Amino acid sequence: MIRAALLAMLLAFPSLASAQEWVPRRFAEIQALDKVNARVLTLRATVGEPARFGTLTILVRACHARPADEVPDAAAFMEISDERSAPGSGPAFRGWMFADAPAVNMFEHPVYDLRILACR
Repeated sequence: MIRAALLAMLLAFPSLASAQEWVPRRFAEIQALDKVNARVLTLRATVGEPARFGTLTILVRACHARPADEVPDAAAFMEISDERSAPGSGPAFRGWMFADAPAVNMFEHPVYDLRILACR
């Protein structure tokens, strides 16, 4: 949570970012796992366009990476909905995911697991 708040602040006030700048990218690489059949895929999702995995619809709203001369990292703001959810229940997940700290803000689902790998 603290990391998500820090990233939101850095994105809102670019002058504060200086040595810790994030660069917007167009594509997110997402590792997707189907826990039932152990199927693992790497999805390439375009920012602003929905991607599908099983019953999930993944919408990447923003994807940011560190500059090439800094320690690699990626952060993506995603909205994930499940077609099996009750009508009007809202997204199954909405928030930032971080490549180097996947446990900070996890997508919790009984069948699927998703994590951000990179922003390109």
